This record gives sequence, structure tokens and C-alpha cells, in this order.
Amino acid sequence: MPHIMQKPTRNSWSKTMAKLLISIVVMQISTEVSGSGLDPIFKYIDEQQNEFVQRLKEWVAIPSDSSEPQTWDEVVRMLNVTADKIKMLGGNIEFADVGSQRMSNGQLVHLPPVILAELKKDPKKPTLCIYGHVDVQPAKKEDGWTTDPYTLTEINGNLYGRGASDNKGPVLAWLHAVEAYQSLKQELPVNIKFIIEGMEEAGSNGLDTLTEQRNMTFFSDVDYIVISDNIWISKKPALTYATRGNCFFFVEVEGQKQDMHSGVFGGSIHEAMTDLIALLDSLVDSRGRILVPGINEAVAPLTEEEEKRYQGIEFDLEAHKKDSGVTKFLYDTKEEILQHRWRYPSLSIHGIEGAFSDPGSKTVIPRKVIGKFSIRQVPNMDPSEVEKQVTKYLQKLFAERNSPNQLKVTMPISAKPWLADVSDPQFVAGRRAVQTVFGVDPDLICEGSTIPIARNFQDVTGKSIMMLPIGGADDGEHSQNEKMSRSNYIQGTKLFAAFFYELSQLPHK
Repeated sequence: MPHIMQKPTRNSWSKTMAKLLISIVVMQISTEVSGSGLDPIFKYIDEQQNEFVQRLKEWVAIPSDSSEPQTWDEVVRMLNVTADKIKMLGGNIEFADVGSQRMSNGQLVHLPPVILAELKKDPKKPTLCIYGHVDVQPAKKEDGWTTDPYTLTEINGNLYGRGASDNKGPVLAWLHAVEAYQSLKQELPVNIKFIIEGMEEAGSNGLDTLTEQRNMTFFSDVDYIVISDNIWISKKPALTYATRGNCFFFVEVEGQKQDMHSGVFGGSIHEAMTDLIALLDSLVDSRGRILVPGINEAVAPLTEEEEKRYQGIEFDLEAHKKDSGVTKFLYDTKEEILQHRWRYPSLSIHGIEGAFSDPGSKTVIPRKVIGKFSIRQVPNMDPSEVEKQVTKYLQKLFAERNSPNQLKVTMPISAKPWLADVSDPQFVAGRRAVQTVFGVDPDLICEGSTIPIARNFQDVTGKSIMMLPIGGADDGEHSQNEKMSRSNYIQGTKLFAAFFYELSQLPHK
């Protein structure tokens, strides 16, 4: 029998419309519940903030300085404390071996492991991998700290201590965001993985290889990788889409077989220190322009879109001068300053090993001195090419001095720059999370320093990479009196919790 279409009656039409309206209302309510579901999370974080600060105090108290093997036991202790916290959240932990490092004296030293962790997984949800590190830069009270660097001290709403901002505070904030969901018996909106290391401040030795080894296993189901290991450029929240790379150089000049008396030998020999100073002085001019041929020519040209982006960034030059203690910058406009901090290469001279640097006077001619400097790279620059350019340039200048001393140029550390696509969906989630917590659109910024793992993750895994900082512009990472404000620490925890939710709202395969 052929199917006969029935003409819809007024009653059936009304029922259909009623069902449709009910569906729309349910969808709206569901969306509202999901959005407002963050309110209890935020309330929990506020209520627990003193406990969260206390935990940061306990973490800061561990002097996990990764600069020397003598303190790597403390780094391992810090990794164990971190792993224990992840286990309390129900995470499965693996301490991944990353091998050994050969020191300058030839000694082979085993590296601290890397934490690979995963919380309970739901295949229907996207997976977020969170990177962080729990090692710190060296710090001593006598270096100029107002407080003990390993005793977290709160002054005027700021939490002072080594690692408070870089990177123990942000790592704890991620863990506390997870804890907030779990404590309120709310399902995590996304699957969570962690990769936490203890050698970032010393170059992340072994992590590149580990990423390659685990690309088809640990990283295989990861959709997004997020890093919170940098700071804002102002008081306004930001998302970071690029970092500069780094090439660190040793320039060694060796002369006579022993140190000599300047009154006896001064004026009659080629002094290693004099050679070295001349070489260092030839690297950069008074305007900060690198003088090594080929460096500036390799820089990718500034696009019109980039130029507009710089104009819209919130950055107060006078406030920045005051915060940093600088009386005058090399450039006069906001755009020029930011471009030379982020978009163009820079060269900084860091010190001289072997020279007399103690208080008082000592009229010695050192037999061997080692100058140390670094070049921050930007897109289109390659570390291997930079090494060749620098070595060739210094060898040429040294030959022109006709010195009988010996020159040796080495590049022990190198890392490529990183650049992300700001239209990537993860950046959409990041913007929405910032809007939810802070009520503003974030600035899209770059980072002048180097975070090598970002480029490594990008090249090896091909995953979406974003940096979501919570540190303030005046946190003083690597400096004396490093700090993170209580507000940034707590609001940053809320930001991470909101980010989980916003990621879950993106289309997922």
C-alpha cells in the first residue's frame, strides 16, 4: 500500500512546536548550568586559598636548584613531592629515565627523572597535557634578597620566594584546579596528563629525546599541550604565542701557563683578559644591535598584522621603568621596546670566569679567562648557523690581534624559537577562560626568554601548543626577590579551572 502523507493538524503542529521549545529551553538550561557550574569551583578555590599558599610555602622550602649536580638530590626530592600530590588526585605516575649528562670535568652524572602522569581517562573527552617544571635558579640571601629565598614570605599581598612564580606556583595552581573539581564531586571536563621535569633551568637535558621516544605512546592521544612558565607583560592577563630561542656561548682565551704579577709582566705580554674584552666588545653596539655578520639578515620581516597587534598591547613604559629599576630604554616607543624584546634577536654578556672578582684588590694577570654570552633567536634563525657565524667572526677578529694566546669558542646550549598560530582553537578556549575569570580580553603576547620544550613539543608531536601564564609582569623571575602575588596565584587557579571547561566546549573528534 502506498504511503499517504497526512496533513498536519493544528494539534500535532502545536505538540511538535512545544517539544522543540522544550528542547531549546533544556539546552539553554544545560548551558547555563555548565557555565554557572564554575561558580562553586571558584568559591572552593577562594575558601582554600590559605591552604594553597601554605602548600606553596612547603614547595618553595625545597631548594631544588638544578644548576649543579651537587643539588640534584633536592631536585629529585621536589619531584617526589610533586608526584605524591598527583597521586593524591588519583593520577598514575611514571618516573621516566632521561639518561646521564657529561660534565665539563668529564664526569658522567645521572639526570633527575621526568614525571609522566595521567588522571582517569574518558575517551569521549579531549585530552590536555600540562607541562611544568619544579627546579629553580640558584638563590642566596646575600645576593640581595630582602627575605630568605627559600622561606615563602607574604608582604603586601605578594608571595616572595624562589620558584614562587617560576614555576612552582603555576604547577601547584594546575593541581589545585584539578583538586577543586574533585573535592566538589564534579567530573573533570577534560582528560588530564602531566609532564613535569626538574632540569628546565639547566637546559632540559634529555627531555627532547624523551618526547621523541614517547610520541607514539604518552602523547598519542593528547589533543592540546599547555605551558604556564612565563609572565604577563602588564597587569592585564595574556596568552603567549611565541618565544625566542637561545644560543649560549663560551669564549675561552688561554695565555701563559700560570697567573702572573702585573707589576712584573704587565706591558710585556699579550694578556688573555685584554684579548677577551676586545672580543666581547665587538659583539654588540651601544644601541643593542648585534654586530656578527648574518645574524640580523636572517630575521623574518615584520608583517602588517603583527605591527597592528603590537599597537593594541597594554604596556606602560613609565610603570615598567619603575618596576624594573631602569632609567632609560634603548628605544622610545612601546612598539619598539616590545619588538626588540620579542621580535628581534638580542645579545647579552653574562660574565667572565677566571677573572678576579672578589672584594678588594689583586694585581694579577689571569692565565685563562672564559667569557660567557648568549644570543636570543627569533623565527628564521637556526642555532647551528648562528654557531658558525659567531665562531667565524670571533676567529677573524682574534687573528687580527696577532695574539699568541689560544682561542676556543663553544656553544654548550642551544634552543630554537617557537611560534604558534593564534587562530588555533586552544587560543579560543584560552581567551574565553580569561574573559570568564578576569572580565577582559587577554593581550596576545610573545616571550623574550626561551622555553625550549615548546618548540620541541611542536616539532615532535605536532600537537596544539599554547602558553597560559599567570605570573605578573613584576614577578622578577630569576632575580632577587622573585614573587607571585596572592591574587595572581588564586585567580590563576580559577583561570586553569575555567580553561578545562572551555576546552571541553570546543568541537572534539
